[in-house]
Amino acid sequence: MNFVFISPHFPKHYWQFCDRLHKNGVNVLGIGDCPYDDLQEELKGALTEYYYLPHLDDYEQMLRAVAFFTFKYGKIDWIESNNEFWLEQDARLRTDFHVTTGEQADNIQRIKNKSAMKAYYAKAGVPTARLHKVTDEQAARAFIAEVGYPVIVKPDVGVGACDTYKLSSDTDLTAFFAKLPAVPYVMEEFITGDICSYDAIVNAESEPLFESMTVWPPSVMDIVLQQLDLSYYTAAEIPEALRRAGRATVKAFGVRSRFVHLEFFRLTKAKPGLGEVGDFVGLEVNMRPAGGYTPDMMNYAHSTDVYQIWADMVTTNRRILPDSGKHCCCVYASRRDCHSYVHSHEEIMERYGKDMVMCERMPEMMVPQMGNQMYTVKLPDQAATDAFIAFVQQQN
Repeated sequence: MNFVFISPHFPKHYWQFCDRLHKNGVNVLGIGDCPYDDLQEELKGALTEYYYLPHLDDYEQMLRAVAFFTFKYGKIDWIESNNEFWLEQDARLRTDFHVTTGEQADNIQRIKNKSAMKAYYAKAGVPTARLHKVTDEQAARAFIAEVGYPVIVKPDVGVGACDTYKLSSDTDLTAFFAKLPAVPYVMEEFITGDICSYDAIVNAESEPLFESMTVWPPSVMDIVLQQLDLSYYTAAEIPEALRRAGRATVKAFGVRSRFVHLEFFRLTKAKPGLGEVGDFVGLEVNMRPAGGYTPDMMNYAHSTDVYQIWADMVTTNRRILPDSGKHCCCVYASRRDCHSYVHSHEEIMERYGKDMVMCERMPEMMVPQMGNQMYTVKLPDQAATDAFIAFVQQQN
């Protein structure tokens, strides 16, 4: 099997996807914008060959790279980056090289455009917030007359909370249109709730081989704009209602042979037409692994290896690694250099060092969402999770 893995060096833990493929006997052919000598040794050991390109968004050069691998190794079986930024280009390359094991160029918009996702949620029977494609201020006012303030405006195609705004008044609305971005935007009614992700590895029949839930703060947008501290956790168990909604959504989108990250609101305030407190409402789909170190957190929470489960899905279309039967919470809490905290790094390590599974500085490009310094621990339950977050993030 010939697997072209695009940008295998970023995020840095993605070397593990390549490593497990290599251990399964796959030719892992990397294309990246990091010089070969600067790659991690673990990644070098997993790659059959590496093709360096200074700019991965140069499509003609990407074509040349995949063509070179095709000439040298034969037909390419998979092309994948597992990265939101490259999903469209991945699909275009698959189409051009007749690689049928993933999304194709003519069908990618349903999983990239937030406005296009609504119809598939409806097909799955999952309620979603009402949405308006931003055109002009008059049309926006008409939409707000229906749903009320506040509303959320965000790029129709975007990653995370970048360039996302909460509008709470006519003044906010006028200011937004005074500097209307050039890219297409959507406007959604505001929903009060926690964000719970349904994370899964699905086979060629859209059936889950692995499932997990991670609970996120209500607004990553506020964390970015107000420089708040981020905390989130992978839960020991997944609620049955979320499991049903996640599986139905995967089927409705017709997604197969992928790691998926689907986001839902768990309502903390009832919303007419959407649900009662505790109900799940669709937010958006991401047809790639959850960001940051969340795949590793799933491993710690479930005593498993999602990289191996994914690689086995690629090579055998089934799960080989059994459920461990050992499940707990894995919690991420970060701090920012711009804040002053009650407890020192040394105090955190003294209290939680025995439970610590990751502790490091975050890459600069991830700081707006993820913070500067992160601590990740394994804990038995929700009470211990809440206490850890409070201890790490208590500010002077």
